[in-house]
Amino acid sequence: MARGLDPTEEYDGSITVRLLDDETGTEDISCPSYEDAIEVVKENRYSVTAAKIIDRDSNVVFTSAEMEIDDWEAAWRREKRRQSVQVEEYDCPYDSVSCFADDLCVQCKIDTVQEQY
Repeated sequence: MARGLDPTEEYDGSITVRLLDDETGTEDISCPSYEDAIEVVKENRYSVTAAKIIDRDSNVVFTSAEMEIDDWEAAWRREKRRQSVQVEEYDCPYDSVSCFADDLCVQCKIDTVQEQY
Protein backbone atom coordinates (compact mmCIF):
# COMPACT_ATOMS: atom_id res chain seq x y z
CA MET A 1 0.00 0.00 0.00
CA ALA A 2 1.29 3.45 -0.86
CA ARG A 3 2.22 5.85 1.91
CA GLY A 4 0.56 8.73 0.09
CA LEU A 5 1.20 10.36 -3.21
CA ASP A 6 4.13 9.18 -5.26
CA PRO A 7 6.70 11.86 -6.07
CA THR A 8 5.92 13.85 -9.17
CA GLU A 9 9.46 15.12 -9.51
CA GLU A 10 11.79 12.35 -10.56
CA TYR A 11 14.77 12.77 -12.81
CA ASP A 12 17.20 10.52 -14.58
CA GLY A 13 20.15 11.30 -12.33
CA SER A 14 20.75 14.62 -14.01
CA ILE A 15 20.80 16.52 -10.72
CA THR A 16 24.28 16.44 -9.26
CA VAL A 17 25.57 17.09 -5.79
CA ARG A 18 29.18 18.20 -5.87
CA LEU A 19 31.04 17.73 -2.61
CA LEU A 20 34.20 19.81 -2.35
CA ASP A 21 36.80 18.90 0.24
CA ASP A 22 40.17 20.61 0.66
CA GLU A 23 41.86 17.31 1.52
CA THR A 24 40.12 14.66 -0.61
CA GLY A 25 39.13 16.74 -3.62
CA THR A 26 35.80 16.77 -5.44
CA GLU A 27 33.12 14.08 -5.55
CA ASP A 28 30.05 14.22 -7.81
CA ILE A 29 26.94 12.28 -6.81
CA SER A 30 24.04 11.87 -9.27
CA CYS A 31 20.60 12.15 -7.72
CA PRO A 32 17.18 11.23 -9.17
CA SER A 33 15.40 14.19 -7.51
CA TYR A 34 15.98 17.44 -5.67
CA GLU A 35 14.74 15.80 -2.47
CA ASP A 36 17.48 13.18 -2.74
CA ALA A 37 20.05 15.89 -3.50
CA ILE A 38 18.97 17.82 -0.40
CA GLU A 39 19.40 14.68 1.71
CA VAL A 40 22.91 14.07 0.31
CA VAL A 41 23.89 17.65 1.17
CA LYS A 42 22.45 17.31 4.68
CA GLU A 43 24.33 14.04 5.26
CA ASN A 44 27.64 15.55 4.16
CA ARG A 45 27.39 19.20 5.17
CA TYR A 46 29.71 18.93 8.17
CA SER A 47 32.28 16.61 6.57
CA VAL A 48 33.12 18.69 3.48
CA THR A 49 34.36 22.20 2.80
CA ALA A 50 31.41 23.02 0.52
CA ALA A 51 28.47 21.26 -1.12
CA LYS A 52 26.69 22.32 -4.29
CA ILE A 53 23.51 21.22 -6.04
CA ILE A 54 23.77 21.45 -9.82
CA ASP A 55 20.66 21.20 -12.01
CA ARG A 56 20.36 19.39 -15.35
CA ASP A 57 21.43 22.53 -17.22
CA SER A 58 24.70 22.64 -15.24
CA ASN A 59 23.55 25.66 -13.21
CA VAL A 60 24.56 25.77 -9.55
CA VAL A 61 21.25 26.23 -7.72
CA PHE A 62 22.64 25.83 -4.20
CA THR A 63 26.02 26.25 -2.59
CA SER A 64 26.68 25.79 1.10
CA ALA A 65 29.21 28.61 1.01
CA GLU A 66 26.36 31.08 0.52
CA MET A 67 23.35 29.56 2.28
CA GLU A 68 22.22 26.93 4.76
CA ILE A 69 20.60 23.89 3.16
CA ASP A 70 17.61 24.09 5.53
CA ASP A 71 16.87 27.67 4.41
CA TRP A 72 17.31 26.77 0.73
CA GLU A 73 15.08 23.69 1.12
CA ALA A 74 12.31 25.79 2.70
CA ALA A 75 12.51 28.32 -0.16
CA TRP A 76 12.58 25.51 -2.76
CA ARG A 77 9.48 23.85 -1.24
CA ARG A 78 7.60 27.19 -1.15
CA GLU A 79 8.42 27.86 -4.81
CA LYS A 80 7.49 24.31 -5.82
CA ARG A 81 4.14 24.66 -4.02
CA ARG A 82 3.54 28.11 -5.56
CA GLN A 83 4.19 26.82 -9.07
CA SER A 84 1.93 23.81 -8.58
CA VAL A 85 -1.10 25.99 -7.85
CA GLN A 86 -0.64 28.40 -10.75
CA VAL A 87 -2.99 27.20 -13.47
CA GLU A 88 -4.04 29.21 -16.48
CA GLU A 89 -7.70 30.06 -16.15
CA TYR A 90 -9.99 28.25 -18.58
CA ASP A 91 -13.77 28.33 -18.80
CA CYS A 92 -14.98 24.93 -19.99
CA PRO A 93 -18.15 25.24 -22.06
CA TYR A 94 -19.22 21.83 -20.71
CA ASP A 95 -18.70 22.83 -17.06
CA SER A 96 -16.23 20.02 -16.47
CA VAL A 97 -14.40 20.53 -13.18
CA SER A 98 -11.40 18.60 -14.51
CA CYS A 99 -10.93 20.73 -17.62
CA PHE A 100 -7.92 23.06 -17.64
CA ALA A 101 -6.22 25.06 -20.39
CA ASP A 102 -3.26 22.66 -20.45
CA ASP A 103 -5.33 19.52 -19.79
CA LEU A 104 -8.65 19.68 -21.63
CA CYS A 105 -11.59 17.38 -21.00
CA VAL A 106 -12.55 14.91 -23.74
CA GLN A 107 -15.31 17.14 -25.15
CA CYS A 108 -13.00 20.16 -25.42
CA LYS A 109 -10.34 17.99 -27.07
CA ILE A 110 -12.91 16.82 -29.62
CA ASP A 111 -13.93 20.44 -30.27
CA THR A 112 -10.28 21.44 -30.75
CA VAL A 113 -9.72 18.68 -33.31
CA GLN A 114 -12.95 19.54 -35.14
CA GLU A 115 -11.95 23.22 -35.32
CA GLN A 116 -8.69 22.27 -37.00
CA TYR A 117 -10.48 20.55 -39.90
